[in-house]
Amino acid sequence: MNFVTISMNIFLLIFLVICSSSIALASYSLAPWVPTRKKDLERISQLANLKAGEVFYDLGCGDGRVAIYINDNYQAKAIGLELALPFYLICKMRQLFSKNKNLSFKFKNLFKENLSKADAIYIFAQSRNKLKGKIIKKLKNELKTNARVITYAFPIEGWQPVIADKPAEKDITIYLYKIDSLNN
Repeated sequence: MNFVTISMNIFLLIFLVICSSSIALASYSLAPWVPTRKKDLERISQLANLKAGEVFYDLGCGDGRVAIYINDNYQAKAIGLELALPFYLICKMRQLFSKNKNLSFKFKNLFKENLSKADAIYIFAQSRNKLKGKIIKKLKNELKTNARVITYAFPIEGWQPVIADKPAEKDITIYLYKIDSLNN
């Protein structure tokens, strides 16, 4: 083997280790990547009830499909946060082909992002996740009183949803919470 081939193999190995590590870290910190069903995107957006100029966050955005859908169909600013490098790179590629340019993706831990400007947040986090309590505390401390929080499949323990949307037995429940309606 020549030097270029060896160097390329080492680079690929390092890249694979970094990608695998970032996927494992992201899975541990929030949830493993399970893409939101395309048929549920409209339900999520209806629950978010976004107005022009509002800010929508997708925490742990995966391949970016929810943020891109919001961005392409509403006049809201959509921001996706992702900690897994391969998914972040996919989001950035998909952003290049987006209809509306009011979309951004950040390779960032959600705990390092100030969410105080968010009008609506979408999150998929396992209910038994050890960090979920930390996420709930962050949402309570940072979100403004009229903010909406939408969760996919898993309710937020201790919070009372305004709506638990499940139109049919085979549908996944989508929960809507309003910060001003919480009594915690």
